[in-house]
Amino acid sequence: MKLIYITEDHDVIRNGVVQYLTISGYEAVGQKNIGEARAAFAERVPDLLIQDVMLPDGDGFSFVKEIKQRYPHLPVIFLTARTEESDRILGFELGADDYISKPFSPKELMLRIQALFRRLDETGNNGDNVFTYKDEENVMVIDDNEHVLLINESPIALTAAEWRIVFYLASNSPNLITRSQILEECFDYSFESYERVVDTHIKNIRAKLKPGQWIDTVRGYGYRFSGKRV
Repeated sequence: MKLIYITEDHDVIRNGVVQYLTISGYEAVGQKNIGEARAAFAERVPDLLIQDVMLPDGDGFSFVKEIKQRYPHLPVIFLTARTEESDRILGFELGADDYISKPFSPKELMLRIQALFRRLDETGNNGDNVFTYKDEENVMVIDDNEHVLLINESPIALTAAEWRIVFYLASNSPNLITRSQILEECFDYSFESYERVVDTHIKNIRAKLKPGQWIDTVRGYGYRFSGKRV
């Protein structure tokens, strides 16, 4: 049974989400502030964190940044009333897998959670999938069984969303991949307003995939993985 934490200060929302998730077969635990969430993490790390942003004892963005430094592969869904595009982009820059604006329907939240876990299960159970790529001077190894990515034998810490994007681009190399394709295949949604989210993820991925230039931009279209399969 997967464990889900819900950090939300609004009692009705928090208790409602916990109840809905429990009925749906998950182990759900709610925290009303960051202090309680931090204490819960000290006891047990969940399979998913659903995080509000505006909390009485701090900023949810800052808390997720803190948690991601310790658990980079932890899936995170922001659940917040802050609907500005800049806030949504910031959430994804911090490694969030999804961003749901209030008000929301429990059914929508459940569909997003199920889609997220399905993507994680699919990328983690694809058989004996270990791939090697090279550029002019560097070697990248992608182990889809263990969710490990190495460059010149050094491990690279990617978030769950970043992993899906890299694996999707590499698996389809040398084909050009559009932003909408990345959204549909890696995030299960294709709203035009989210296309900047793809650019944000690519920016973060490029900063991590050093040395080497592994992802090319095709202006006006999308991206192409430039490593050569060995």
